Amino acid sequence: MILIGDKNIPYETLTKVSTIEELAKTKANTMVVFEYIQSLVDYCFKNNLSYGVIIKDLKEAIYSNALEAKYIICDKQLAQSIQNTADNYMFDSKVLAIIESNEEFEDITKQQIDGIIYNYLLK
Repeated sequence: MILIGDKNIPYETLTKVSTIEELAKTKANTMVVFEYIQSLVDYCFKNNLSYGVIIKDLKEAIYSNALEAKYIICDKQLAQSIQNTADNYMFDSKVLAIIESNEEFEDITKQQIDGIIYNYLLK
């Protein structure tokens, strides 16, 4: 299980962006994270950048996987549906459920979601 943002587990550096200009200013070897915007997804794909994308629905998840997102990030309620699709179609992207505290990740584990990411990293 992937645990991003837990104080007990080291995790990669994340930078939240919302524009291509902000993307271009990020440090090398930094994982960029952003709300699903097609131009940002396209930019990351074309430039072989490692990225996580916050999605709102299954369509965005499918596009994100097809365009090689490392992580597909969504709320807990959507995560199970996205994970089922990801498993069925053997997505390369990993599904991460957004949580507030470590009290929540046991339930996420029971749902067999790939991992979690703490909400504070996405603000």
